[in-house]
Amino acid sequence: MCLVTLVIMLLIMPGLIDYLHKIKFGQTEREEGLASHKKKNGTPTMGGLAFIIVPTLVYIIGSFFTPFKLDMNTMIILLAFVGYGVVGFIDDYIIVVQKNNEGLKPAHKFLLQSILAVVFFFLYRTSSTTDIWIPIFNVTIDLSWFYFILVFFMFTAETNAVNLTDGLDGLCAGQMVIALVPFVVFALMQGLYNVACLICLVIFALLGYLKFNKHPAQIFMGDTGSLALGGLIAAVAMVLKQEILLIIIGFVFVAEVCSVIIQVTYYKKTHKRIFKMAPLHHHFEMCGWSEEKVVTRFRLVGVILAVLGLVLGVM
Repeated sequence: MCLVTLVIMLLIMPGLIDYLHKIKFGQTEREEGLASHKKKNGTPTMGGLAFIIVPTLVYIIGSFFTPFKLDMNTMIILLAFVGYGVVGFIDDYIIVVQKNNEGLKPAHKFLLQSILAVVFFFLYRTSSTTDIWIPIFNVTIDLSWFYFILVFFMFTAETNAVNLTDGLDGLCAGQMVIALVPFVVFALMQGLYNVACLICLVIFALLGYLKFNKHPAQIFMGDTGSLALGGLIAAVAMVLKQEILLIIIGFVFVAEVCSVIIQVTYYKKTHKRIFKMAPLHHHFEMCGWSEEKVVTRFRLVGVILAVLGLVLGVM
């Protein structure tokens, strides 16, 4: 199923790129953005549609012919993947039609993200506990209704964090591949083979997408893809009860969103900037690093964090 997903992605991506070019669904770079990124104007966006639809359909169709079936865990993950992808698609569509980077108003986007987080909490609550596992100390704590706050924060924060990471060619998709690998291992350790299979399908879909998203990118995932991936990894961490390890494994995403929060907060108070530009990857570009160097270094950090999270998860 994984190889089928990869082959389908490699076959359909050129046609999708041509079609998006034809209907002029291209990226519009921010006026205040880096000058080196202006040349990316017009590059097709919404590429996330491919790596959402392909693994989702492969898994659903495959569930009729393989041992990997749809259960509550995989349903929640797929609904999060597709649901947040729909929110991102609405945002992308507004941006493309209006030819600016405004998209959905932040309040409207947050409202939709929040509604989905609440839905997934109650779906999950029907079949699982409100316990969380604390790595290193190897203790389990029942958060009761405070678990709702944790889940709400996980989904809203992670989707925005992954969205902010999608700023350089191959950065977001590459980081997500790295971050998802430990969760495959956790799923196998827990005997949740359906979940492990679904995660692997997404990984292989992203690998197919990366062939066309590596520098210089022929296509971008857009909010369609980044919000979907944020929802996916949050749902995966929730069903595998690895909520704490999500912070460690996905710390590159955390650092990106924190850099924006710190920059905005500090600037409002002092009218000075801590970073040359936020999110964090742009800061390093402003320091003179090439786009490829930033992506490579971030991936190296991502691998270290993934290994650390994996070690903590199996201790």
